[in-house]
Amino acid sequence: MPHPATDSRRIAIVGGGPAGLMAAEVLALAGVQVDLYDAMPSVGRKFLLAGKGGMNITHSENIDGFLSRYGARRNEIAALLKAFTPDDLRAWIHGLGIDTFVGSSGRVFPADMKAAPLLRAWLHRLREAGVRFHMRHRWQGWDADGRLRFATPEGEVAVPSSALILALGGGSWARLGSDGAWMPLLQERGVALAPLRPSNCGFDVDWSEHFRSRAAGEPLKTVAASVTLSDGSILRRQGECVITDAGIEGGLIYALSAPLRDAITPSAPATLHLDLLPDWTAARLLSELQHPRGARSMSSHLQSRLRLKGVKAALLRECTGTEDFHDMHKLAQAIKHLPVSLRAARPIDEAISSAGGVLFEAMQNDLMLRRLPGVFCAGEMLDWEAPTGGYLLTACFASGRTAAQGALRWLGERPAGKENTP
Repeated sequence: MPHPATDSRRIAIVGGGPAGLMAAEVLALAGVQVDLYDAMPSVGRKFLLAGKGGMNITHSENIDGFLSRYGARRNEIAALLKAFTPDDLRAWIHGLGIDTFVGSSGRVFPADMKAAPLLRAWLHRLREAGVRFHMRHRWQGWDADGRLRFATPEGEVAVPSSALILALGGGSWARLGSDGAWMPLLQERGVALAPLRPSNCGFDVDWSEHFRSRAAGEPLKTVAASVTLSDGSILRRQGECVITDAGIEGGLIYALSAPLRDAITPSAPATLHLDLLPDWTAARLLSELQHPRGARSMSSHLQSRLRLKGVKAALLRECTGTEDFHDMHKLAQAIKHLPVSLRAARPIDEAISSAGGVLFEAMQNDLMLRRLPGVFCAGEMLDWEAPTGGYLLTACFASGRTAAQGALRWLGERPAGKENTP
């Protein structure tokens, strides 16, 4: 049986992803009545889809390395993670009866690699704690009396609340509920927002038809990629990516997507540099290329001496001029530093996540909006971004806890029975 709330006041949470569910848990366990609303037929839809390839929940690297993944918002995310660390998140999962393990890459996964058992156990605990779920309720803002407006299949309803936590997601994967439709609702209330942009995304490349028809769908394995940052430093990552009909995508590209996206302008593309043989030194590479090839074709020579073939060889030809291709010094340089011109980021709805949203400067440290006292924001709707690898989920969980704790303090400072009216 659900545990009855010990506080007569109600907190509404809009959004049933990790941030909203974590906020609901903190509040319900504190004895507050929690009503959670979501536009979808069920909660955690993006969470479940993200776990289809293996539920990467967090990362085991040291905290300094972990925080470095949040770029310009490192300090703001650090404040959230100080109260709920990656280790705390792992312990919390264990408390749901779900074991975890650390993969060879340092990523942390549930023992069965699945998201569904974790979500089921979590929802059971939330219902036992008295959280009430209201599905197919799409938030429409506030009415004249400050009540929350929701569009439902039965028509519009208005709901009073003592405080409100918004955890509505960003702008990626709209079919799962993260469509950014909340942006104008906050903007018209004077909340400072940054435009939503794709993050952890692929990019468009103007491939030749010859290359596209032969290489689309082919993986590029064991390569390194680098991008020159605005301060002149070089960010380099090693991994895998995929050639697509439109361009290039995959984990290696996602890890560099933020600086690549920001480098693209209407008049100039961004340049991604690929190292097709990252385990080879430049000197060894040149020595092998200069080995006499006799009557063999260049393709045979590359395959014989460097084991460079397939999509890698095709990409080398695609991005190297004919003259450079027959100059062994220039060819060696191209193999280690192959320029790929990225014309545009793929659309935000294809991205794994999004950047932009509610500015941290528009909130207090407890994530309450300065312009709307009693209204808190959490999760991906805040203006931060991180690569895949557990960093996104960890910050979402931590922000949900911070917002809930802020809402509890807000309730403690207000007389019982007084509803919130932004």
